[in-house]
Amino acid sequence: MKDGRMPEGETGATRFDDSFRGKLNELFVWRRDVRRFRRDALPDGAFERLVGLACLAPSVGLSQPWRFVRVDSPPRRQVVRDSFARCNAAALQCQSDDRAALYARLKLAGLDDAPCQFAVFADGATAQGHRLGRLTMPATIDYSAVMAIHTLWLAARAEGIGLGWVSILDPAEVTAVLDVPANWTLIGYFCLGYPVADDDVPTLEREGWETRRPPDSVLFVR
Repeated sequence: MKDGRMPEGETGATRFDDSFRGKLNELFVWRRDVRRFRRDALPDGAFERLVGLACLAPSVGLSQPWRFVRVDSPPRRQVVRDSFARCNAAALQCQSDDRAALYARLKLAGLDDAPCQFAVFADGATAQGHRLGRLTMPATIDYSAVMAIHTLWLAARAEGIGLGWVSILDPAEVTAVLDVPANWTLIGYFCLGYPVADDDVPTLEREGWETRRPPDSVLFVR
């Protein structure tokens, strides 16, 4: 590349050799939903840097509808923690007898230890993108925010930082305590920090909750 331009006949993809692709595959394998965190603080600016990388994610109509809300306030965090406790207790009651004991043993959130916590919302009223691509499929606004989350997840993993997605919450309670615009939709609440241990096997698979399906079981041809 010279002066920011590719040599004639070359594309950006040619810069990614087999070694890079191997590392990328390794990154996918080691990206885990982390539940056990060390309490060490993240380096200054780490969260902001990861958000910057997340903003490179694709979005419908280039709308970039993701909104990141870092939650530093202890009282607000406690409201989220209480919501999780109530919702988790209710979910336990819904489990069948043969699943209840296993469910009770699972650690399903890192809310007590993760040094950084944040929520991601989708701004469904954003004017950016001029509604391109979402008139027929409005949910693509939410999907775009999910793409940003996944981008951040991989970027964090590449730096040895783990991410945990907490979905056992009351969305209305979380939205209210974070005092965001009413037209923002909660996509997820997240814990971010250094994992206690690394593993290339999903926790739920290790604990016997579920087994990952092979790719050919989800691939269909018409």
